[in-house]
Amino acid sequence: MPQELPNKYSELRQDIVSGDWVVVATGRAKRPNDFVAKKKPKISLPKKVCPFDKLEDSALLLITKDGAEFHSQDEAGSKVKDWFIEVTPNKFPAFAPHHDCPVVESRGIYRMAEGGGFHELIVIRPHERSIALLSVSETVLVIRAYQRRFQVLGLEECVKYIAVIHNHGQAAGASIVHPHSQLIAIPVVPPDVQRSLNGSERYFIEKKGCVHCAMVAFEMKDRERIIFENEHFVAFAPYASRGAFEIRIFPKLHSAEFQNISEDEIPAFAEVLQRSLAVLYHGLGDPSYNFFIHTAPTDGGRGYGHYHWHVEILPKTATWGGFEFGTGIEISTIAPEEAAKFLRSVNLPVDPVSLSHF
Repeated sequence: MPQELPNKYSELRQDIVSGDWVVVATGRAKRPNDFVAKKKPKISLPKKVCPFDKLEDSALLLITKDGAEFHSQDEAGSKVKDWFIEVTPNKFPAFAPHHDCPVVESRGIYRMAEGGGFHELIVIRPHERSIALLSVSETVLVIRAYQRRFQVLGLEECVKYIAVIHNHGQAAGASIVHPHSQLIAIPVVPPDVQRSLNGSERYFIEKKGCVHCAMVAFEMKDRERIIFENEHFVAFAPYASRGAFEIRIFPKLHSAEFQNISEDEIPAFAEVLQRSLAVLYHGLGDPSYNFFIHTAPTDGGRGYGHYHWHVEILPKTATWGGFEFGTGIEISTIAPEEAAKFLRSVNLPVDPVSLSHF
């Protein structure tokens, strides 16, 4: 007798850009409420011992509550006390400036290069308020800081790629409680980004169009995985989600480079980013997550017009096991359609905390 099968198989889904396969394990699917983070002891750091306190003198950029910008230590320094966003060099950088551009060298059968680059921190003034708890106008200042530093470091001869990353929560690798993002400018194009570039270029050659534009158009027509949208941006749960409650944010208008975001688009982007993080915070009980910006390289050596910049948000809802490590195939125990439906239903506070509460 054949073995009796469950009512529904798990699904293998393929990412249209990277070609990666993921598993949507519908056979052992969880309900959305199963992902709500268990109440955990709050880990806090007294403000008086915060490592980000009183760093104004080393600031590369300060942005005040009213949006005024000071772009150098000479302009700002200790004179600006009411800053809301501060960009400062990382005291323990993974990449540090070198006099000369790193050169790839051979070491026997291997290759290496010195880790020249830049590693900066984008610090939010409120000591224990994540982006999920900021107002949209406050989030605008965060986005503007990202863009300003992109524009500066993108001119550096040795920089080929600029990564903006944000780690929230211990499980996501946040070693410091105080909310901050990191900007890392490096002399190579990261492999994950290169695969994304290759996939978008391949689609462009075959279909004569942007694969991400096609994805956005399909999702906006289908609607099942849409979480939130406004005039300029859309957030949705990707069809081939790598994990539960993954969110991606795309500009509706085709653009390869994040740093070219317009002044009209910044508030719209801030709204979609803040709201996406807020529905995770309020819907899943403040889970740990990582988000990052994928954008075209800054090397200028070739055209990247086929690419489409975007943000990927990855909540830490599961731990990799042997299958994931051994195959590189990730498993999601909730369908992205169900995840999106749940996140759309989350009720958000009408008025986030005001700027005056540091």
